[in-house]
Amino acid sequence: MPEIDRMAGMECYCTDFAGTGGSIKQKSEGFRVSELVDDSLLAGISPAFGGAHRYPLYVLEKEGVDSNHALMEIERVHRLRLRVMGIKDAKAATTQYAGASHAWKDPPKRLETQHTLLSLKGFTKKPIGRESLAGNEFEITIHGAGSSIGGFAREAGKIANFYGLQRFGSERMVTHLAGREIVKRNFAGAVRLLLCYTTEYDSESSREIRKKCEDPANYRRALKEMPRGMDIERQLLAALADGKEPVAALRAIPITIRRLFVQAYQSFLFNRCLSLAIAQGHDVTSPEEGDLCFEMEGPFTFGRVMKFSASGKQMVPAVRMAGYTFQPGKGRFETITKGLLEQEGVAARDFYIKEMQELSQQGGFRQAPLWCRDLAFSQNPLRVSFKLPKGSYATTLLRELIKPEDPIAAGF
Repeated sequence: MPEIDRMAGMECYCTDFAGTGGSIKQKSEGFRVSELVDDSLLAGISPAFGGAHRYPLYVLEKEGVDSNHALMEIERVHRLRLRVMGIKDAKAATTQYAGASHAWKDPPKRLETQHTLLSLKGFTKKPIGRESLAGNEFEITIHGAGSSIGGFAREAGKIANFYGLQRFGSERMVTHLAGREIVKRNFAGAVRLLLCYTTEYDSESSREIRKKCEDPANYRRALKEMPRGMDIERQLLAALADGKEPVAALRAIPITIRRLFVQAYQSFLFNRCLSLAIAQGHDVTSPEEGDLCFEMEGPFTFGRVMKFSASGKQMVPAVRMAGYTFQPGKGRFETITKGLLEQEGVAARDFYIKEMQELSQQGGFRQAPLWCRDLAFSQNPLRVSFKLPKGSYATTLLRELIKPEDPIAAGF
């Protein structure tokens, strides 16, 4: 088991498949992602502004930048502030929807930046929200795959719905660590981690800059030397160099990115919960007596959460996420999460962060199994296509398929 997987709380595999080996994301076009949206969104689009149809909706195509940074780039270049329904990875060619939160009669029909292309789709009756996103469709090339995939399809239904390494910063693996310190009210510690934390994947120059950031006397010098790509660190350093306290410095980071810190810590606890459940011999893909479950309402529509019952409807095990509304019941996942919080020295109420209320996290539910549909393969080179509901990670399935010895070198 790669150590970096353990650092993200993924402490086991779910399949006995030996793994194909190989790598992904050698080129963006080899990792294609397209959003699947609720039919009502597309049916409700008008080609022209008028009446209730007042909010422009764009198709956003991007490469080489994640969705948050794509939006920042668009705003910087075109002074156009947009929102998206889901966050897409930088190392992919992605197609998603982006909309304005205000009425706009004559928006530009086509816009470009270095990494993005925007094409006006039409106008909606209200700004887009995450509720309209159903899932994502993937088409991925695996380079250098060395073994047959014949047995994998039979085991694909066993996979737990782990959060992938991207949730935690990939090779840096710092996002959830900063989130933990924020939940524990150690804001200075969160700042220090974001600036100074290094891993084996850091370059020598990165290590030198982060070493300088350990001493406040070096802040202005480090800011001058820090590459533009380290934008979060630059925002923090600029605030600290101006004499701001840790909370104010953290608020220099855009809120869409800042919220990921505490969310990543929740994700770490979720991954550890599933790992421990599997280690204890539980089948996390099938409901058991005492479980909370989603009642399925469609291929990717997870309905209300209710206690498991043999009602005849399809039910999917649900994990109650850590958050300020977390109340442990007697279910297996809740029992494990309660124990994890005790180990971490964190109480549910700590996720309500009065010093930074915008980062507070209520909790909620997430499905325990990876709900994969339409899995298909082609060979020479190996290509895999499939659909996942929103919030699930393609790399979680690919991790089980490839079984990489070094996930970062393999493109994860």
